[in-house]
Amino acid sequence: MSEDKQELLLSRERPRDKILLGVVHLKPLPGSPGCKDSERLDTVIEAAREDAENLLGAGFDGYVIENFGDLPFFPETVPPVTTAMMTRIACELPTSEAIVIVNVLRNDPLAALSIAAGAGLDGIRVNVHTSAMLTDQGIIEGRAAETLRLRSQLGGKLGILADVDVKHAVQLGTARELADLARETAYRGLADGLIVTGRATGAPVAPEELTEVRQAVPDRHLFIGSGATESNIASLLETADGAIVGSSLKIDDDIARGIDPEKARAWILAARG
Repeated sequence: MSEDKQELLLSRERPRDKILLGVVHLKPLPGSPGCKDSERLDTVIEAAREDAENLLGAGFDGYVIENFGDLPFFPETVPPVTTAMMTRIACELPTSEAIVIVNVLRNDPLAALSIAAGAGLDGIRVNVHTSAMLTDQGIIEGRAAETLRLRSQLGGKLGILADVDVKHAVQLGTARELADLARETAYRGLADGLIVTGRATGAPVAPEELTEVRQAVPDRHLFIGSGATESNIASLLETADGAIVGSSLKIDDDIARGIDPEKARAWILAARG
């Protein structure tokens, strides 16, 4: 794992260049309801490798590995088989020249840290890091205390990117200002970077929400986490330090299919200017 990549994610200074990450949506893993007998692990690995190579070939700085096919998601702790399978897959993907982070859906940062450490990745994404959210999986509570302590046990070098008011969820109880949530995530939850999303997968980020989080937390990397398209990415990156993009790069706009290399190249061209 590159020390430079680790330091980039952990740094309190805004990066000189935008950090552009695609998403590798894994097919249903063994043990999940959607996994068919024909979709053995080698089939999942092959599809993931193709997506990762297409993203890097288009010019992305790296990618996020997600167990997106494992619907319905566990709210927090995933079974050991999921952690084992995702570690094995991550070890089979190109990582040496890329920033690679892992997101274990719906919200298992401890498994994500274990996968990242075992596979030599650079960090994790956490959907609910602090506070509590009402989601389609039920109530999910942030586990920042456990997450930060496990990272320390693993050497403290893995970056933690955390969502603020994440998609497919609403705040539990009285709604609070986005700026307050951002400050708590960064300064009480100690996240290294913040992610702002729209309300659902593929939904655009509200520019004013991006600005609110940037002003509230000026000393953390700020990522666009959904709805970044070829048409809006350049303007959004005037505020954000980077973006995580998945659904808008898919073949025939079908989220169940792989990355379209031509769409990925066009997106990078729009983002890089």
